[in-house]
Amino acid sequence: MAEDKIKEGYTEVDFRNGASGVFTFAETFEGEIQPVSFEILRPARKMAEKLGTKVTSVLIGYNVKDKAKELIYRGADRVIVIDDERLRVYTTLPYAKAITEVIKKEKPEIFLFGATTTGRDLGPRIAARINVGLSADCTDFDVGDYAYRKKKQYFRNVAYFIRPSFEEAKLATIIGPWAFPQMATARPGVNEPFPRDTQRNGEIIEFSVDFSDEDFPVEVLETVKNIEETVDFDSAQVIVSGGLGVGKEGFEMLKTLVHAINENGQDAVLGASRAAVDAGFVPHKHQIGQTGRTVRPGLYLAFGISGAIQHIEGMKHSKVVVSVNIDRNANIFNVSNIGIVDDYKNIVPVLIEKVKNGYKFPDFKKKKED
Repeated sequence: MAEDKIKEGYTEVDFRNGASGVFTFAETFEGEIQPVSFEILRPARKMAEKLGTKVTSVLIGYNVKDKAKELIYRGADRVIVIDDERLRVYTTLPYAKAITEVIKKEKPEIFLFGATTTGRDLGPRIAARINVGLSADCTDFDVGDYAYRKKKQYFRNVAYFIRPSFEEAKLATIIGPWAFPQMATARPGVNEPFPRDTQRNGEIIEFSVDFSDEDFPVEVLETVKNIEETVDFDSAQVIVSGGLGVGKEGFEMLKTLVHAINENGQDAVLGASRAAVDAGFVPHKHQIGQTGRTVRPGLYLAFGISGAIQHIEGMKHSKVVVSVNIDRNANIFNVSNIGIVDDYKNIVPVLIEKVKNGYKFPDFKKKKED
């Protein structure tokens, strides 16, 4: 393709100016590396392999050097550690200064953050400091070429940052080969972490930042976690999810099924489509999809869910999907292992009764991992 474009009069252009390597931010909380930090190592490795380069994680905190090996076990080739007692708790300005100095010295080609509260705060600050763009809340990543028709320029091996757009109806590919590093935040839960491989070796580098008192204008006095406001999708074996088609009454039935599964010794949680949440049937914390949570349970039971693209993007990595819908043309059936064309009212009560009588769903998540 490149040769064809050059024959058409395109000029090959490269603004890297020596930039190389895929970097990730290793987010921590209370001294522990957060799951999203391991998740983003998968797309980082995917892009690094295509670029023929290495993956470097930047780990910031206090007494965190001993955690660096975990990032290597999960896919990093190098870990840059910035250890300072004043970095024990995340605050924007010193963390932004630290990573900015790393970028200026190391000149990475790509830099990824998790689209968490911290990543969404930190990423834009750094992008503004070094005058580059930032693609937010991406769900997929790749590397490829780009032909810029307006100026007839051709770019090789640029980052493709893919994210939902048009109110979650379509996926957009964002390309910015004019400034480096190319930066993006990755939606948590989308990428499955690599299995822990203690045979992997890598380089751990200590990096010093010359901080001043002016770099710490904010002091964190207390951190309060509101655990009650979350739904533990990550550890669930079974997710029972409802859409607009089941109505508010149907969600009461689905809650009964979830309760029965938990009482029977399996971990189950309630999920919902965006349409069901928007209709007020359940709170937003239950929403699955690109504007909610991305999940990957062993078994995903979908009742009355049509299968909008934003919902499918959030649950398509489930090991086994069983869907019930009265519309035989519902899009959800395209990603289902088992599809049942029927009214949920004919199915859910039977499942509740079976579970109450001792039936356990197969642990598909464990079987796939084995």
